[in-house]
Amino acid sequence: MTVTPRALLGALLPLVLGLLLAAVPLLSLDVPWLFNGPLDSPGTLQVLAACLVLGGVAMSYDLLFGYTGLLSFGHALPFALGVYVSAIALTRWEWGMWAALGLTLAVGLVVPLGLGAVGLRVGGIAFAMVTLAFAQAGAVLVQKNPRALTGGDEGLGLSFERLPDFFVGVLNTKNLYWLALAYAAFVFVVVRWAVGSSPGHVWQAIRENEQRVEVLGLHPYRFKLMVFVLSSFLATAGGVVYLLVFGGATPAVISPNFTLALLVMVVIGGTGTRFGALLGGVLYTYLDQRLPSLAGSSEVQGLPGILRTPLSEPLFLLGTLFILLVLFVPGGLTGLAARGPGRGLRRLEGSLRPGGTSGGVTAQPEEVG
Repeated sequence: MTVTPRALLGALLPLVLGLLLAAVPLLSLDVPWLFNGPLDSPGTLQVLAACLVLGGVAMSYDLLFGYTGLLSFGHALPFALGVYVSAIALTRWEWGMWAALGLTLAVGLVVPLGLGAVGLRVGGIAFAMVTLAFAQAGAVLVQKNPRALTGGDEGLGLSFERLPDFFVGVLNTKNLYWLALAYAAFVFVVVRWAVGSSPGHVWQAIRENEQRVEVLGLHPYRFKLMVFVLSSFLATAGGVVYLLVFGGATPAVISPNFTLALLVMVVIGGTGTRFGALLGGVLYTYLDQRLPSLAGSSEVQGLPGILRTPLSEPLFLLGTLFILLVLFVPGGLTGLAARGPGRGLRRLEGSLRPGGTSGGVTAQPEEVG
């Protein structure tokens, strides 16, 4: 069997990248402009850990949207389950770490199975609206629940007494970073394995033409339920890691804005690509964490009013970046390597809608790396 250089690069690149990222907490390097402190400082490691966690959650969403073509507006719900169930078990009920983790993962399987069994009876925009309704119901439950359980609008802090010592304290931020890296690597491996499996090929066929899959004698509903549960379970696991990294739960994790942020991450990176969702999640989260500091810097505040006002709004900068990427890099950041001449804006629709068509030609997500 002949191994091509491209295949060898595709196999080695994730491994090399993982090893480099694992060495970050061991490096006392200053990176001007990008971070406020050296790479091994707790503040920098927490920012990087957040990038990795949300990059992993973005990959779980891409499994649903990019590879199967299911547009969900409620992916924040399984993520919030991971955050809140584990926080309640550890803080309110004073369970041990492993018991709380077992309960959270069990809930992360059972709830998506029930919700998917109902929501997947419809498709397209109707499915998106059903998932949004489920997430909104969860948000109401979190905000209106007695403060003794979820903390309401104020959120719920994490009790560190039940956690292992190596996850507690500022000096152990490096361990939380490695946990976030392990989560991102785990999601990457699971997604790549699932996409390359037999059900994965059916998911991609459903994205292209669900009716043809049904004509072939397969049952799209079962396969869609399978990918819905898998992507939700991965998001729930990410919620647990998020809780440990940030030390608490807030209603923001179940808001519609969170799911929309995941959609933006996937589109920025490139839907249905090897590294697209991860890259988009890391970039978006980094900017979301760092732009407020830039907006309040003396350099920005010293600019003329016509420039200072927009640059002082992080959301304006993020929105502008998203618009520019969609217009000029319609295949996402990972699509730059595979973009040929003359594609430009004609691929805009295909980049936003997996399996979208333009002029009768199916727009295929491009596999990069």
